[in-house]
Amino acid sequence: MKLFFLFLSIIFFISCTEDKIQPQLQNQVGTEELPSHESWSSKITFTEFGKLKAVLFSNHLKKYDIKRATYLEGVKINFYSDQKIVSTLTSKRGRVDDVTQDMYAIDSVVAVNDSGTVLTTSELKWRNNDEKIITDKFVKIVSTKEIIEGYGLESDQQLRNYVIFNVTYSAVNSEKK
Repeated sequence: MKLFFLFLSIIFFISCTEDKIQPQLQNQVGTEELPSHESWSSKITFTEFGKLKAVLFSNHLKKYDIKRATYLEGVKINFYSDQKIVSTLTSKRGRVDDVTQDMYAIDSVVAVNDSGTVLTTSELKWRNNDEKIITDKFVKIVSTKEIIEGYGLESDQQLRNYVIFNVTYSAVNSEKK
């Protein structure tokens, strides 16, 4: 029995050493890289003075407080005027600057207004302060009257008043809609 207690005492003293095992920490992901909010199948409504301005739909949304930006995947935005949809924009990805509320649409961008005018481009920016759509990328606009292609565009969000800066192609649209 004495031998048993001696054996237990030795095991106890060996296990009580000063050396503590520290877990290994992985510093591969910093906290600034983690989103503060994340959601799927999101719907965000934008209003100004009680009037509906836009409704944004996103398949996946990640908001980063440190970057002050929200990243979107699977984007659709309906723009409103007098409670009616005046244009719709879709893209594969997007980003919203949380300070200025400017929105960037990226990859396979398509904007369509209520008259059937269609804008396609690879990337564009919607400026919140003046509700303008701008890009320096290649654009194509197809309306009931014309087809225009070129580089660089500025337009109102309804796609009614637009300017293409470097036109590379222009034709009368002969298709009947």
